[in-house]
Amino acid sequence: MTNKELTLIAEKNRKRLVEVVYAAKAGHIGGDLSCLNVMTALYFSVMKNLDSANPKAADRDRFVLSKGHCVEALYVTLEAKGFLKPEVLDTLGQYGSILSGHPTIEVPGIEVNSGALGHGLSIGIGMAIAAKMDKKAWRTYVLMGDGEQGEGSIYEAAMAGHKYQLDNLVAIIDRNHLQISGDTENVMPIDSIAERWGAFGWDVVSMNGDSMEDIVKTFHTIDYTNKKPHLIISETTKGKGVSFMEGIAKWHHGVLNEEQCKAAVAEIENRIKSLQ
Repeated sequence: MTNKELTLIAEKNRKRLVEVVYAAKAGHIGGDLSCLNVMTALYFSVMKNLDSANPKAADRDRFVLSKGHCVEALYVTLEAKGFLKPEVLDTLGQYGSILSGHPTIEVPGIEVNSGALGHGLSIGIGMAIAAKMDKKAWRTYVLMGDGEQGEGSIYEAAMAGHKYQLDNLVAIIDRNHLQISGDTENVMPIDSIAERWGAFGWDVVSMNGDSMEDIVKTFHTIDYTNKKPHLIISETTKGKGVSFMEGIAKWHHGVLNEEQCKAAVAEIENRIKSLQ
């Protein structure tokens, strides 16, 4: 699949995301939008043996959304991949829906319940160790938030990843620089991320998470035989793809009104037309 085709899928997912979050009157749209390109690339270009007809295929790659509050981005990606029916996604925010505000294993294609920040990497470590013990080729991918890096359990997991030489594990930090309380460097400074994780013994690279070309290139140049766990620092923009949301902290969990929804959808539709 070409980068243009992947970008088109991401834009269609972005439009769907705006619509379902607006309909639900709830969600974490800013972070949803910043990680959506990466999630699209993972599910449509990087991860292997994903089968919506067999969600628990033994040889599938595993994905853990550690920043579970951005589950809406995962829902639209799973819908586009065939795991989730449109009529089910339309129930988001409604009483009795299987779709919660964080990932749950009731939803086809979701591996683990998540959302208690700082836990996802530890779960991913366990998955990667299991694959090594069983001599299996499947890989584990964990997506974390940058605000989440204030959680101490992440660094316990980082030490374990190095000890067990988990080159079948890729962790991604969605580095949009904003969390619920504002700029990450004002709330709890985490730079330099690369130096910190490098000191833990991880293979660290940075990429432009707003660029599908750079995302695909970065993932497909990972050395899965170097006996080091991998960390990708994905430099992104909060609210990416909706101009009035970009780089603004209040859209961490802002709720769109009707006028804003129409403006966002129109902006995205223009990009979709240019890609078709």
